[in-house]
Amino acid sequence: MQTEPCGTTSLRVLCDAMDMTTDKAKVRYALLSVGEMTAADLRTIAEGTPVITLMERAGQAVADAIRSRWSKRATLVLCGPGNNGGDGFAVACLLAEAGWPVRVALLGPMDAMQGDAAQMAERWSGSVECWDDVDAASAGLIVDAVFGAGLSRRLSEKVSSVLERIASPCVAVDLPSGVSGDSGALLGPAPRADLTVTFCRAKPGHLLAPGRFHCGDVVVADIGITDETVNILQPSLWQNHPDLWRRRWPWPDGDLHKYSRGHLFVVGGGMATSGAARLAARAGLRAGAGLVTCAVPRSALLVYASQQTSVMTTPLPTPDALPELMEERRVRAVALGPGQGLSDATQGNVLKTLSLGTPCVLDADALTVFRDNADDLFSALHEHCVLTPHEGEFQRLFHRSDNKLKDVRHAAEVAGCVVLLKGPDTVIAEPAGDTVINDNGPADLATAGSGDVLAGFVGGLLAQGCGPFDAAAMGAWLHGEAGRQVGPGLIAEDLPEAVPAVLRRLKLGAV
Repeated sequence: MQTEPCGTTSLRVLCDAMDMTTDKAKVRYALLSVGEMTAADLRTIAEGTPVITLMERAGQAVADAIRSRWSKRATLVLCGPGNNGGDGFAVACLLAEAGWPVRVALLGPMDAMQGDAAQMAERWSGSVECWDDVDAASAGLIVDAVFGAGLSRRLSEKVSSVLERIASPCVAVDLPSGVSGDSGALLGPAPRADLTVTFCRAKPGHLLAPGRFHCGDVVVADIGITDETVNILQPSLWQNHPDLWRRRWPWPDGDLHKYSRGHLFVVGGGMATSGAARLAARAGLRAGAGLVTCAVPRSALLVYASQQTSVMTTPLPTPDALPELMEERRVRAVALGPGQGLSDATQGNVLKTLSLGTPCVLDADALTVFRDNADDLFSALHEHCVLTPHEGEFQRLFHRSDNKLKDVRHAAEVAGCVVLLKGPDTVIAEPAGDTVINDNGPADLATAGSGDVLAGFVGGLLAQGCGPFDAAAMGAWLHGEAGRQVGPGLIAEDLPEAVPAVLRRLKLGAV
């Protein structure tokens, strides 16, 4: 094969050994926590860049983004007392110099501002409106520079009373006020910005719901914090992008045959729920597995066989028959859960498969069937597994709070394998902590059977030798891109058929 399977090594260690291209991608697509962003600022300052210079660059980036999108209009800049407010004063000065009619309102008295933020505020020659008297309704554009990504407490009623009245086009500086930079949680009535301009790197809160729905378009501006500074922080969170794993995609080479491309087993349920397993099987085949077989109850054999052409079908009388079947057919990976039902047979199939150590993806019923005995599942899981729950399935097995990122990382640690929590902000974590957030999935994917297709994509990639973390990241991205390819009117059956066009663009480097 042209690419090497990535094994189970964590993404950080693996990429360091693979190639410099991926190293650069890890820096480029890193997502920085609030603490990491503060450390990057401090390092840049220590190396000789004054705070006021960073503030000037931030203000320039925001002003440039505004002027590229809107014509001159009455603009209200809402400033807080900290550095985010200092950025806001910089924006106000620059827009006013360009001839824009600008007003500024400040939360608190001018003498409450300190340091470089106060120095920037002193450059503003116009009046400063009292927060209590501000009229947001009369502005044609509002710049939210009240609080940035570092907000950790709920917004006061005084702040909320103004923010919740914002109806004009809105530009957020760093992050809409009221959105947590680390979790995307709402700490009050955050405005829904049309544009958010952040600096150096995006934060988790730009990608995680519900905060992501308040950001609008996100622009990441360069204000002079170097890639070397980001790399020194050793980030463990990335925005999922093909450049992170492109060179490890298992493209077929000329000397391959169907078995060397990998055989995926999809364990299916009875006749009434056969559609879920068939969707997963078709997806596994489209993702590149050389062969895919649905192993199903004998009573459902005809239904499966009559509805599939490229996918094979075999009877599975009991879980105990799995090892022999898998050895006989040279199975390299297994997908379990879609349409299997909540039965002893499902639980038996899962535990028997896990006992073999075969790479597998567990979804849907393969997870829910353990809701009353999660420890039995956790004790059987191994490092070659991927769990792909939706919110309900996740909550039946793991703790869930308002911090999705933290919860999925903890779940991966508890389970000892890769966990992929589906959603518009799919989070994928491996036990050592490396994590990606996949954000390319359109809302059209919220349809029956979509998750079964995702399980099939991941299973098909596992069958080709991809390690669990890569298979999950690749599969989630492929799922999102296929959804975008189809667009409005999408149904789950469309997703596997959209894959060839997506893979063609991926191979050409067009994505």
